[in-house]
Amino acid sequence: MNKVLKDIRVLDLGNFITAPYAAMLLAEMGADTVKVERPGAPDPFRFHTLSKNSPFFLAYNRNKRAVSLDYATPEGRDILYRLVKTADVFIMNVRPGVPEKLGIDAATLQKLNPRLIYCSITGFGGDGPYAGRPAFDGVGQTLSGLLSRFHDNDDPRVAGTALSDSLTGLTAALGILGALHERDQGGKARVVEVNMLEAAMAFLIEPLSHFLVLNEEQPFWFRGAASQAYILKCRDGKRVGLHMSSPAKFWEGLAKTINRPDLLTKYPTVHDKQKNYEAISRELAGVFVTRDRADWLPLLEVNDVPFAPENTLSELEQDPQVQHLKTFNQIADRTGQIVRGVNRAVRFDGDNESAFLPPPDLGEHTGDILAELGISQAEVSELRNRKVI
Repeated sequence: MNKVLKDIRVLDLGNFITAPYAAMLLAEMGADTVKVERPGAPDPFRFHTLSKNSPFFLAYNRNKRAVSLDYATPEGRDILYRLVKTADVFIMNVRPGVPEKLGIDAATLQKLNPRLIYCSITGFGGDGPYAGRPAFDGVGQTLSGLLSRFHDNDDPRVAGTALSDSLTGLTAALGILGALHERDQGGKARVVEVNMLEAAMAFLIEPLSHFLVLNEEQPFWFRGAASQAYILKCRDGKRVGLHMSSPAKFWEGLAKTINRPDLLTKYPTVHDKQKNYEAISRELAGVFVTRDRADWLPLLEVNDVPFAPENTLSELEQDPQVQHLKTFNQIADRTGQIVRGVNRAVRFDGDNESAFLPPPDLGEHTGDILAELGISQAEVSELRNRKVI
């Protein structure tokens, strides 16, 4: 297995998604990532479902070792300081001011370890009118404008995955890698600051650019019309996605597939297709509903149309390309239970394997990691008795 970050140690003091996801992305590249949780206040995602193995926790905490440590106590904080001296990266997602109260702010920790990259993840930034507010994914999506691009009605329910949280974790991991590169080229150790609002806004670069250049909101269906993308239901209720883009050859292939050469003369230019997006959508819907999806797929492929079946999550493992890529993995935890997941999306010399460690139990590696710090077994037992670990 290629572990390009095998000499990097990451301390993850995060909860929920943003910081744990950033730390996990580094762990999947081989970093020795240590999840530090307080005994009485562990990551709430551990208990987000009734089952022992919460899928929420499993999703963001693979390839980590776990330490149970009450760093809100002077004794626990001193042990954390010793751990910080061995680390390259420190990641935390809390409201501004909390690290200072706990004595684990950037200035304090970088004085202990001048080579430490300190990553602070917040909802809205370190200061400003919203800085003290609680922030979760729905707040980030709503405030940034991201959510407005995914609904056009008054339904109060929010669908989909945790986009704002995940984008923030991705952005933080990218910033940390940049800071590590600079440090290892002789530069200073940076404080990397990422907030959910700006991470989500940065993801909206295309519709925001549209507004900044043209001074108008991008229409809700604009992206679909501009790229000529369609989701079409077939006779069996399954759907297929098309992304026709602008090359004429793709439209010629589609016209041949559905035996509708008239579409090429009815909508001859890219502008015609964009202007008549909704009309074309209705025409294609009327055609695709006449046959099952399994009938359409080989025809679309042989005519070189950009297409894909709309897979449900339960269908992914049966998809031939997913099987070929060997995207899914499994690994046994310490009880022998199999934990399934997906490999990293980055390959190094063709290697995408990243099932190094299963998600850890609370404090599973506390004894091992404290021993690495030179703390004796007798001291560990005494710390357990005093509920410091």
